[in-house]
Amino acid sequence: MTAAKTTESMSPKLLKVAERAKRDPHTPLLSLARLIDVPALRRAFGRIRKGAAVGVDGVTKDEYGRHLEGNLAGLHERLRKQRYRHQPIRRVYIPKERGKQRPIGISCIEDKLVQEAVREVLEAVYEPVFLDCSFGFRPGRSAHDALRALNRMLYRREVNWILEADIRSFFDSLDRTRLKEMLRQRVADETLMRLIGKCLRVGLLDGNEYSEPGEGTVQGSTLSPLLGNVYLHHVLDLWLERDVRPRLRGRMRVVRYADDFVIGFEREDDAWRVMAVLGKRFERYGLSLHPEKTRLFPFARPSRRKRGGKGPTTFDFLGFTVHWRWNHRGFWALGFKTRKARQRRTITSIDDWCRRHRHEPIKTQHATLTRKLEGHLNYFYVGGNYRPISSVIRRTERSWRKWLRRRSQKTRMTWERFEALLRVFPLPTPTVRVNLWTS
Repeated sequence: MTAAKTTESMSPKLLKVAERAKRDPHTPLLSLARLIDVPALRRAFGRIRKGAAVGVDGVTKDEYGRHLEGNLAGLHERLRKQRYRHQPIRRVYIPKERGKQRPIGISCIEDKLVQEAVREVLEAVYEPVFLDCSFGFRPGRSAHDALRALNRMLYRREVNWILEADIRSFFDSLDRTRLKEMLRQRVADETLMRLIGKCLRVGLLDGNEYSEPGEGTVQGSTLSPLLGNVYLHHVLDLWLERDVRPRLRGRMRVVRYADDFVIGFEREDDAWRVMAVLGKRFERYGLSLHPEKTRLFPFARPSRRKRGGKGPTTFDFLGFTVHWRWNHRGFWALGFKTRKARQRRTITSIDDWCRRHRHEPIKTQHATLTRKLEGHLNYFYVGGNYRPISSVIRRTERSWRKWLRRRSQKTRMTWERFEALLRVFPLPTPTVRVNLWTS
């Protein structure tokens, strides 16, 4: 299914590269930079989100698109003559749990086009060789697919122990020299390698402060997730498959989504052996595991019902808290509920939005709140996650009413009036959107 979805949207030239890459996964590929032509840049422009944040030059997608063909022709000419220069990336911060912030970078429209075109070429080269355990930022694969794989291996009792790992500041710590060495195993086009280098060696504008980091790749770049996948393909996936798996006495299963991953083991002794060397493996490549967030624990499917209907422990993965639960059908099933920190962040974000936009028309507010809730439900409403989902909807109703009350001192928004408003402008109802069940 993944291969079909990958090839459907490919140009004939890219399709030939993908077929060649699949046919000979060990030979570096030549003449790749020529694939970044005007049609490739035009496809990249079409994939940029409308209303995307602007970079340091302040040019929007609409403004760039007014003279699109001329702009693309000029950009391609600079790329062909190797006169293209990546502009600095504007750094902004998005909130995380516990008051922390995550830095992301916003590139200029023209740089986004180059990043996206390079990503398209590298995706054609690497998709045939990436392993099945990798799910993040790959065509035809999603976080829900990673959760299904986790559900399947645990429910079928393929593994009994879980190694949960957390890589510290992965994208900021990635070793560029090592990354280029890995890329050259598949890419024998130095023109493309120089272009990738320009996308890596880019300055950061944080407010009025300018800096040029010597390591890592900027979060927010459309190229960064694929480069991260290439890095962990070599550091983790291939190492586990080729070097570790043959030495184990029992089964091992890996589920990785970008830099989030868990490793399952059938035998405890195998699990401890891998735990002992995993940190050393990452250190060789400039990465480190968070000691407080990396742990090994038993997580086998319980064989009989316990008082309270709960399993022995829990762990977090891709925004969910994973646990064993005794379901209404009378057997143990893997449960996925929204992480408390993630839920708090969603509720706080919606409340803040209601406060800042309380004077907008009701119809406009309703459309945005509906869109926000639909996005939350489409990701988080899996089977068995009813309570956290219904809590988000109830808290959204309270926040909406609270800030509607405060926009006028003359008219009171009582619960009766608000319930009448909800009949005209109803919020989404909590119905299951994603089925993670696997037999």
